[in-house]
Amino acid sequence: MAWLLVIVAGLLETGFAVCLKLSHGFTRLWPTIAFAAFALGSFGLLTLSLKKLDVGPAYAVWTGIGAAGTAIYGMIFLGDLVSTLKIVSISLVILGVIGLQLSGSSH
Repeated sequence: MAWLLVIVAGLLETGFAVCLKLSHGFTRLWPTIAFAAFALGSFGLLTLSLKKLDVGPAYAVWTGIGAAGTAIYGMIFLGDLVSTLKIVSISLVILGVIGLQLSGSSH
């Protein structure tokens, strides 16, 4: 259950990163509100998961999901540059996330 919280928190991290861009420096109301909601949800779920998980693997998985998810979203929906190197690098991040999740221990 704790790993599920980390995964959802990572997806919410993707949401807050995208909304941060869409807020244009917190000058647009709804993306700013969405940013705050996603950020609070993401940090809240990560905090709950850390009651059961080691901080290193949990934090790495959380940031990895957020980084990969944000990069993928940007390429698909925001017109970010797509390159072979970028796709390979995102794949390596995802493989690292899977490896860290598998190595993480529960208390």
